[in-house]
Amino acid sequence: MSRCATVSRSLEEPVSGTAATATTWLLLEQPGPWGAKALASSHLDPALGRALEAAAEGTGVRIALIRRPGRHADLGRPAMRQVYAAHTVPGNTWLRSATTCDPEQLRALDFAALGAGDHRSFDVALRARAHPDGPLALVCTNGKRDRCCALLGRPLAAELAASGVRGTWEVTHLGGHRFSPTVLVLPYGYAYGRAEAHAVKEVLHGVREGRVVIEGCRGCSAWERPGQAAELAVRTAADEYTAGTLSVVRTEGGAPRWEVTVAHVDGRRWRVTVAQGASLPPRPESCGASELGTPARMDVVAVHELTTTALAG
Repeated sequence: MSRCATVSRSLEEPVSGTAATATTWLLLEQPGPWGAKALASSHLDPALGRALEAAAEGTGVRIALIRRPGRHADLGRPAMRQVYAAHTVPGNTWLRSATTCDPEQLRALDFAALGAGDHRSFDVALRARAHPDGPLALVCTNGKRDRCCALLGRPLAAELAASGVRGTWEVTHLGGHRFSPTVLVLPYGYAYGRAEAHAVKEVLHGVREGRVVIEGCRGCSAWERPGQAAELAVRTAADEYTAGTLSVVRTEGGAPRWEVTVAHVDGRRWRVTVAQGASLPPRPESCGASELGTPARMDVVAVHELTTTALAG
């Protein structure tokens, strides 16, 4: 039987504009098995998982469980867990880390503030600090959501960890399993599809240099999907790969067509026309899908740099 990732790759489905949307990521280490909806179907207290999910709704915060690559048995006793929070909006990106033996401490977080880029409640509740050890590479491996994530993601996570890539974690869900293996890199929040170990290493090297690698990039999670595609298109058009230099400042219109304004920190601006299309021919959008679908795609129609006169108008 064909896997959804195999079909997507063979049809050369574009990955741009397909990243999960979140201004802030909250990551909690949880060993043991994960269900399809991991916050409520893992060895984490399901009542806590549901409460956190409800608290984060509408705030821009996306919560995911993480575990170290390889064997992940849950020994059934309280253990020190790693916790991260990362804000991905350019101009205020940060990555904070903490440890806890009691995940209930996460109930004290101010999710609205976290989504807006204020990490004070995270610091106070968990005695967090700036993460000192470089970027994180989160590889989706949750086979209960889609088998491609386990079959393709787990070997990638294991290879990265075995080759000494610090900050490698398995994660529960990044969306777009037909692009497996999928990887999210924090703190900048760029997601990648059909990732290979050498490419992930290049991405992480770029992060350390303050540079964005756009090959295989699905987009930055700080933006909605049209903005993700628009930002990547401007990077290509302007030959601009420095992290934190571009922001999506306006999105006008609605499906199936948007006008997106992308701004550079130096004052330049671009207007990008993005159209929603359908990926054809029909194909399985996930391995568990019983029907064929035509996934939405973000097609960049035009990129125009705005002149001073146009800006004034």
